[in-house]
Amino acid sequence: MAITQEQAQAALARVVDPNTGRDFVSSRAARNLRVDGADVSVDIELGYPAKSQIEPLRRDVIKALKAAGAGNVSVNLAVRIVSHAVQRGVKPLPNVKNIIAVASGKGGVGKSTTAVNLALALAAEGAAVGVLDADIYGPSQPQMLGITGRPESRDGKTLEPMEGHGIQAGSIGFMIDVETPMVWRGPMVTQALEQLLKETNWRDLDYLVVDMPPGTGDIQLTLAQKVPVTGAVIVTTPQDIALLDARKGLKMFEKVGIPILGIVENMSMHICSNCGHAEPIFGAGGGERMSRDYGVDLLGQLPLDIAIREQADSGRPTVVADPDGKVAAIYKAIARRIAVKIAESMKDMTAKFPNIVVSRNT
Repeated sequence: MAITQEQAQAALARVVDPNTGRDFVSSRAARNLRVDGADVSVDIELGYPAKSQIEPLRRDVIKALKAAGAGNVSVNLAVRIVSHAVQRGVKPLPNVKNIIAVASGKGGVGKSTTAVNLALALAAEGAAVGVLDADIYGPSQPQMLGITGRPESRDGKTLEPMEGHGIQAGSIGFMIDVETPMVWRGPMVTQALEQLLKETNWRDLDYLVVDMPPGTGDIQLTLAQKVPVTGAVIVTTPQDIALLDARKGLKMFEKVGIPILGIVENMSMHICSNCGHAEPIFGAGGGERMSRDYGVDLLGQLPLDIAIREQADSGRPTVVADPDGKVAAIYKAIARRIAVKIAESMKDMTAKFPNIVVSRNT
């Protein structure tokens, strides 16, 4: 029994990627479709890290093609992550394809814990990932990643990134004593962060997750204007007070032309460690209301669970400490949604254009 090219194409158009909500034909993910009698081969290219998704997606494609009459089916499913556009007037970093800013309007909402777990979740799906700890006054990523020691400088000018749990990391915390307060004014802080960002030898990163300092003041605005950000994630709790400040953070990114990838509602539900009872002690529905008000996605909701805090404090965040657990699954789902939104955003085309030099003969 044979199958035609048109029948194979129609079969692929009926297979929807659950991560993007689009079929493989309209999204142009299906490429190099070849039909020879009953034999069919096709390449599927995904724009987001999908280590855990490749086999289920491959099975779906094979099933659809066989149902359409194919005999032997070969599906080559690969991932290709590319650079995407950043805010106007800011140059992308070499060796860093995409920068994700994780921000909050205020401290204490679990922004740093969310940032490190999202970075680890992207790495678990096969991406090359780094974390930049932009909170100069209160760096926490060294402890969360369980990294000790000082970064190496091979040329006396630049730093090699530290590594923890398979991701690269940069932080002022690697270069100061843990009890030393950073009594710096704003310009010194922004200069230190720019140096950390641009003078660290990041090694071919698909994503650099920037753990932004809390607030929306001069320092945060300056960073948002100078760091080439692909998109921002806003972390909040359902509490009205936290949402007031989260809205300010969202508006700050909008003003400097940085796309909002979505909102993460942290501490949405308290889980009792004794009986498992769930209670919304910080209120309910705040993240949903904010997403509706501003027309952005609610990427996911995370519980207030003592295990999340204990795991981060011990240097083994949830995605590493309990990779198959329910909370890790939420972090991974949020990370995948972020990666898909980036993949569907405008690509960076600067490398496609030649440099044009205009000279005047005298």
